Amino acid sequence: MDRGGFIGEKKLKPLTPEALAAFKAAQDRAGVVYISRIPPGMRPPKVRHLMSNYGAVGRVYLQQEDAKRAYLRRKFTSTKKVHYTEGWVEFKDKKVARSVAEMLNAQPIGGKKGTRWRDDIWTMKYLPKFKWYMLTEQVAHETAVHAAKLRVELSQSKNEQQQYLKNVELARVLDKRAAKKKEKGEEFELKLNNQTNKKRPLESADDEQRKKKKREAHAESKKAAEVPLDSVLKSIF
Repeated sequence: MDRGGFIGEKKLKPLTPEALAAFKAAQDRAGVVYISRIPPGMRPPKVRHLMSNYGAVGRVYLQQEDAKRAYLRRKFTSTKKVHYTEGWVEFKDKKVARSVAEMLNAQPIGGKKGTRWRDDIWTMKYLPKFKWYMLTEQVAHETAVHAAKLRVELSQSKNEQQQYLKNVELARVLDKRAAKKKEKGEEFELKLNNQTNKKRPLESADDEQRKKKKREAHAESKKAAEVPLDSVLKSIF
């Protein structure tokens, strides 16, 4: 293994000025066609094959459908293959790209009888002054935006989960405190009842003694009231 690389790793050689000029010239000659709808089930190799019938094709890029939409489609339909929603085809000659877009737009795809996409309609447009690097920059930007959005959603979900766990822990602590207070209250009430029950016989004896004295005093006053008048007069005179 070479230092700083892997076995079989190819070393990239810098472009010579002549090769760089030729590359830029090829980029200037190339034209890009945008296909706004890809028939269901059609894959990049098939698009390249069909477009190659009209001119030299460079690069082909098809955008896969949204992940949520793909999940729902696979869940509720019998179609499990990858679907593509739109695409870009680079022709090596911009004149060919323009003529292909004008010729095929709103036309049936055609082909042999019984072909799957025979009756599907092309929907395409030539993109003047549009170069392939613009597409790669756009795809990179959308990927970065999607990744940032995903990070925000994950962070928000994590925060919500942490807040939920905090609330659960707080509720557990409050329930524990309430249970302890209730337990202490029951113990205090039981202790108070025990003390009351212990004092109650003494208080009952005192009450009984007071009642007895009141009864004796009442009896004496009643007896005094019943003394004959003659006895009272005799004691006076």
